[in-house]
Amino acid sequence: MVKQSDRAPLLDWEEIPPPDPNQMDPPAEKSSEPTDTAAGPGRSTDKSPATITCSPSGSVTAVVASRDGSRGRPLTHHRGPGRTRPEPVGSDRTVPFPGLSVRDQWEEKDQIVSVFVVTFDTRSGNMVEWCLPHDINLDGVEFKSMASGSHRITSDFIYFRKGCYFGLACFANMPVESELERGARMKSVGILSPSYTLLYRYMHFLENQVRHQLQCPGQYSPLEAFYEDKKAVLPPAGNGLVTACPTWSVTNINRCMHPEMKITHPAGCMSQFIQFFGEQIMVLWKFALLRKRLLIFSPPPVGVVCYRVYCCCSLANVSLPGIGISVPELRPFFYINIADITALETEMSYVACTTEKIFEEKKELYDVYVDNQNVKTHRSHLQPLLRLNAADKEKYRKLSEQRQLLLYSQEVDEDCTSNEEDLFILFFMELNNRIFQALSEVAGSTDPTLTAEHVRAMGLDPQGDRSFLVDLLEVYGIDVTLVIDNLCCP
Repeated sequence: MVKQSDRAPLLDWEEIPPPDPNQMDPPAEKSSEPTDTAAGPGRSTDKSPATITCSPSGSVTAVVASRDGSRGRPLTHHRGPGRTRPEPVGSDRTVPFPGLSVRDQWEEKDQIVSVFVVTFDTRSGNMVEWCLPHDINLDGVEFKSMASGSHRITSDFIYFRKGCYFGLACFANMPVESELERGARMKSVGILSPSYTLLYRYMHFLENQVRHQLQCPGQYSPLEAFYEDKKAVLPPAGNGLVTACPTWSVTNINRCMHPEMKITHPAGCMSQFIQFFGEQIMVLWKFALLRKRLLIFSPPPVGVVCYRVYCCCSLANVSLPGIGISVPELRPFFYINIADITALETEMSYVACTTEKIFEEKKELYDVYVDNQNVKTHRSHLQPLLRLNAADKEKYRKLSEQRQLLLYSQEVDEDCTSNEEDLFILFFMELNNRIFQALSEVAGSTDPTLTAEHVRAMGLDPQGDRSFLVDLLEVYGIDVTLVIDNLCCP
């Protein structure tokens, strides 16, 4: 279970006990000048309508409505300390946005489309106890936000997908002296959003609220205040699009993640993810780059496994323009259950996790099955990819070496400008870029023949990675001739 930081700030809609008057600091002198920080980190005081797409890197693309109600132009914001404020994205960057303040142009908008409470009823099973708005369709959320087998644990958090929205729910199980409840009260408090990348902000609030619901059932005022403050302003059709894993670039890597965010934000678990899988990370990397359907099984708690879903998607990042346009998106489904079977039947590429062992038998739904640290596939043409070769081990050695150098510089030189998450994300992105750059150059040459020398220059094994390369060329539609069949070649 991932520990949650004590430093995560309480949000304004939480019911906070009044401070002890004997321990209160003298009030600070108020400034007459308004400041942008008055709303607190990540808080919005401007309710101008906006349509937002955010990436875990900290990149935010927004279309903000102007003061006269007309649709604005897209804006892109990259967060990070010591960075100058970027220019709005547009064909002519010298033209200002008339009628829009700087705050309008660059502030992220909240986009919570629903808040809900799920409970376990001994007679009816999982059920939605309360929600806002009252008319939203939450069918299936009662099972997504309370994973199968959760009765055996005391707390958990779950990322999931509901139609075109993503959700985060916090679950808690409290013993009670009640025959009607069979000695245990179980609830989840969750939210839905068009994008999963900002849900981590509300983890601490949801944890507090689920405990509050267990101790004081039916008191929804903090959740009502939260929804009124954070509810989304969506397009008129309400057609929120499912966010695929973003394409990272070097300038997009978020180096301003606060310590408390590194524990609750999915991007903050990359180092633990790679330590958990060890060298097997190179096997997962190949399957992710080939856009296969990956299903991860684990018994509860499922929160940390949802992080592994996100991390698997992050292994396939490519920042070269034009690469991957024609391939299926690697979509994070996060937690799934048997109610998702119909949806999965039409998916060409995804990463998901489950606590239900029955999925292992439904081989038509996945290409790769991960049980703990055991990665396996029933697809015969993918079997060679399960075997680590010398090039795989060398890449993992370099990754581990870079990590050790980073840790040393942080300890000895007190270097706080870099972190492990940046290192891992950049390592795989640069690896992917090197492969596709080489393939593109060969494909565009007068002799589009891929030789063993080309393959070694990409950091791959000419023999051990042959089947991987064949699949890669087919999936991405790269037209080159592969000539590395001579087994006597070194």
